[in-house]
Amino acid sequence: MDSGTHLVMGIALGGLAMVDPVVAGSSSTSMAVITSVIIGSQAPDIDTVLKLRSNAIYIRHHRGITHSIPAVLLWPILISSVFFLVFPHTNFLHLWLWTFLAVFLHVFVDIFNAYGTQALRPFSKRWVALGWINTFDPIIFALHVIALMFWAFGANPVPTMFSLYSVVFIYYVVRFFLQRSVKKAVHNTIPDAKKIILSPTSRFFQYRVAANSATHHYVGRAYGRSITIYDKFKIEPLPDTPLFHKVLEDPNFKTFVSFSPLYRWEVNQLGDGKTEVRLIDLRYRSNNYYPFVAIAHLTKDLTIVKSFTGWIFSEDKLQKKLVVKSEGIR
Repeated sequence: MDSGTHLVMGIALGGLAMVDPVVAGSSSTSMAVITSVIIGSQAPDIDTVLKLRSNAIYIRHHRGITHSIPAVLLWPILISSVFFLVFPHTNFLHLWLWTFLAVFLHVFVDIFNAYGTQALRPFSKRWVALGWINTFDPIIFALHVIALMFWAFGANPVPTMFSLYSVVFIYYVVRFFLQRSVKKAVHNTIPDAKKIILSPTSRFFQYRVAANSATHHYVGRAYGRSITIYDKFKIEPLPDTPLFHKVLEDPNFKTFVSFSPLYRWEVNQLGDGKTEVRLIDLRYRSNNYYPFVAIAHLTKDLTIVKSFTGWIFSEDKLQKKLVVKSEGIR
């Protein structure tokens, strides 16, 4: 989920913590728990600072080790210990338990996005991405804001948050059945589809659709059970050539290939004698454009002079990015 949703979830969980008599019965413990839970609900996304180094490093590691099983165990210990020093009369066990729940909930809800997490590390580096919920879901966010407003105006936080999470649970169940229904509709539209990836949008009934048959990539959009296919590309494996061997050694391309399960490639000759190689992720088509790419410019002797990977939503911005980062993100 996005940072704003994680924040309101953390505050709501702090309200729910009042169901614990040990927390509710001590002002010191309740203050420590609420603050620690809010921090814990944000902690796994500390890897966002990797953006300061490069897109490639950020994409490769975001929602990776900081969302892993060891991290879910270590974050609560670290955060609880800090707040125990600040509030020494706090019950440490209950402080740790509620902080652990906040960290676990952060990682848990992230697996329902199309982006997913490496939540099974160190046992597996596979990305767990169920694709039920958009990274920012306005309904989930609005439900939390409404519940928090009730609490702010004097409502008992315990029944308020129990009601909130009951509704959110039902919403997740509805999204599960909706996704399953859409996937069946895609199968009906593309009977020979072997892989179907659905990416929910911020609109309840709309999904981005990317699918593979044995011979073609398909890209479209679902409006409920109505499927529209916009693009169809013949599947062509990456060429076994020195050009592609070279670009696949580049950190940007390594990151892209490790992250993207469904993409196509292009090679174009540029006017200055250079060659452009582009990998295009097919999952995120928006406004007739594919914004997630890896791109490299090479000289005739296969020297990479520019490279980039990330989300750019127009060709003009992409070319400007390549000019500004003339050395690439390497």
